[in-house]
Amino acid sequence: MTEIQQQKILIVDDQEDFARGIKRLIEGAFPEHEVFVAFDGQQAMSILKGQPINIMVSDLQMPGMNGLELLETALAKNEFLSVVMLTAHGTVETAVEALKAGAYDFVTKPIEQDNLFRVINKGLERSRLLAENRLLREQIEQHKDRLLGDSPVMQQLKQSIGAVSRTDYNVLIMGESGTGKELVAKMVRDLSGRAEKTYVTVNCTAIPENLLESELFGHVKGAFSGADSDREGLFTRADGGTILLDEIGDIPLETQVKLLRVLQEGEIRPVGSDSSRNIDVRVLASTNQDLLQRVADKTFREDLYHRLNVLPLTLPPLKERPGDIPLLARYFARKACFELGLPEKELDPAVVGHLSARKWTGNVRELQNTMRQLAVFSAGESITMLAVDMAAGKMSSETTDESAATLPYKEAKQQLVDSFSRSYISDILTRTNGNISEAARNSGLSRVAVQKMLTRFNLDPASFKANQGQS
Repeated sequence: MTEIQQQKILIVDDQEDFARGIKRLIEGAFPEHEVFVAFDGQQAMSILKGQPINIMVSDLQMPGMNGLELLETALAKNEFLSVVMLTAHGTVETAVEALKAGAYDFVTKPIEQDNLFRVINKGLERSRLLAENRLLREQIEQHKDRLLGDSPVMQQLKQSIGAVSRTDYNVLIMGESGTGKELVAKMVRDLSGRAEKTYVTVNCTAIPENLLESELFGHVKGAFSGADSDREGLFTRADGGTILLDEIGDIPLETQVKLLRVLQEGEIRPVGSDSSRNIDVRVLASTNQDLLQRVADKTFREDLYHRLNVLPLTLPPLKERPGDIPLLARYFARKACFELGLPEKELDPAVVGHLSARKWTGNVRELQNTMRQLAVFSAGESITMLAVDMAAGKMSSETTDESAATLPYKEAKQQLVDSFSRSYISDILTRTNGNISEAARNSGLSRVAVQKMLTRFNLDPASFKANQGQS
């Protein structure tokens, strides 16, 4: 189960007993978070300076620095802070003024617990999303991808990347197509002691077999027909730096022999030359193939495999880290909007659930391309299931039949979303054997959201159990 990230809540009210009572209520409702209390604006600012507060619940009427002054000062210090104002019924107009000044919401006194908890929960989510969106925007603006994901397998991979980067040994990067092997190779290089040196990438499948040896090691004039002058090879160009041999499993056996000599002796011999020269190159290699099977098939040399596989890095397919899909989808959606010159678009929860349940055979690359499609097909401020169907070319049945076409746009759209939601939740509960908690985790929805959908569509989770009715 995904670990809940602790957030910090600050209660500010000059009535000390009231403030402590609110603190106890919130601690009972949100035991995973840390709650602070202050009795005036100055004390609140002291806490805000020392703690990364996510949400502040503050009274409007306080002696000294009042709630509006505290609001302005606090937001100037922390742009990700969600501020909820506490107000008596007679000062609602002042609360509206606070909303205009940047407050997230307000709650009237006397406090209704359920309303307070709802506002705090939404405020915490807002604060988290603001921080996440800022990070994503910075990455997009810098045109720099990074290895996104906080799942256990990704955390382990990041630790492994850091470890191998500090050495000068050869690295073999293995993973399915689209998992980010080239990105990982660049991270290894950028974190290494050769970060400022030359970095050469070789796509071994893109170079014709008869030219690969010449491209890698160079040639001398007259070595073969068309060799009108000496030519420097890619290994020579990478001297002192790093070379990535992408899709190493596809190189022919004859070239494998020459590459083995380079790894063993640290020297290269250009095609047609009688002499060799020493080079200092760190070799990274990547493949989407099972090299051990190729060794067994006698199409890849075992000695070369062991020379390359000094430090192995294995990239997990996307299906092994479904919890990372919502974060990746939002990142790629924002990046696509940036590339298209469009305002940022939020993802409808139904779309997040749909993406989380898909089988991504093309891995992260396929997800990125899908988010580009959805950004193009989304006309509004949000990416909805209508865009998913348009991108998939499934504009039939509910979306194009005559009855839907006679409805107002919003009603026709809701009809489509309801149809998808019922089908989606039925499918995921079938696959989880009626387990609501597992369905929520797999879909990226909250357990409450899944339960609400079941109620809305009059579905019984017990009916999805594979062994129902059997003794």
